[in-house]
Formats: sequence, C-alpha cells, structure tokens
Amino acid sequence: MELTDQQFDALITRAMDELPQEYIKGLKNVAIVMADEPTDEQRQKMRLDRRSLLLGLYEGVPLTQRGSGWSGMLPDKITMFKNQILAVAYDEESLFEQTKRTLWHEIAHYYGLDHDRIDELEARAPRER
Repeated sequence: MELTDQQFDALITRAMDELPQEYIKGLKNVAIVMADEPTDEQRQKMRLDRRSLLLGLYEGVPLTQRGSGWSGMLPDKITMFKNQILAVAYDEESLFEQTKRTLWHEIAHYYGLDHDRIDELEARAPRER
C-alpha cells in the first residue's frame, strides 16, 4: 500500500475528528507531526533496534508531572510514523484504525497514562474512543 504525505495528514485529521473531543481540546502546546521513519536519536531514546516498529511517539512532559510554574516551554510533540503504520496495515480500514489507535495512545501519554493503563483501557472499552 502506498500513501502520500497529504493522504496520511488527512487520516490523522480524520482520526482527531473521531476521537473524544474533550481530549483533543485539552491538548495545549502540543505539535502533532508526521515522519516517514523514527530518527536514530528517537530509536536510541526508546531503546529500539532496527527491527522494532515505532508507530508513534510522544515527546514531552506529561500533564501529571508538571508543576504549577509550568509555562513558556517548547511544545510537546507527538510524531506519527507513516511507514511504520503502513507496515502493520493490511487495507485502508486497518490503516485508518491503526492511525487512530496510535494517535489516541500518544495523546494518552500526554495526559500521563503509562502503557499498562493504556492497555487496560483499550482492552476494557476498545470502541469508546
């Protein structure tokens, strides 16, 4: 499957529109960007080898770890990795669902959820996002 940057951007926008808007509206000072692949620095930070897939990445300080004087900082960043998501998609529907799931997962990190809590929420209510 091939996907242009414009098509991937449209998928991300559609996913944002379909996620619960209270979570989207709560994103403050967060840049959502896309890249073809993770950088070597991002892979090192996450301790991933070349065979590991990284579909998305939240880089920043979660809301739960910020003090009262938190302001004037550079934006947090959520990066969506196009080729990594394409590697796990088998049709257009699965491509969109994986994009939406990945975006939700990275936004959850912004709100301070760890992987265990995210997995628990996904297992309990996968259709409520």
